[in-house]
Amino acid sequence: MEVSKIVAELDKEIARLKEARALLAGISSPNRGSNNKKSATKSRKRTMTAEGRRRIAEAMKKRWAERRKQQSGKK
Repeated sequence: MEVSKIVAELDKEIARLKEARALLAGISSPNRGSNNKKSATKSRKRTMTAEGRRRIAEAMKKRWAERRKQQSGKK
């Protein structure tokens, strides 16, 4: 057997083993062109800054005041 054929067969076997390992590890096939890592699949918890909370609170208070104003005018 020629060396190039042996190398080609080894490459096929390595690719097959990598795919089997990926399936066992719970990630999709590495041959699909995407870079799938476990850390990339974890979603980050979004946090809001104190400034953002303050702005939202002020906006909601303003909306509630407008609603109260409209409701008191209807009665």
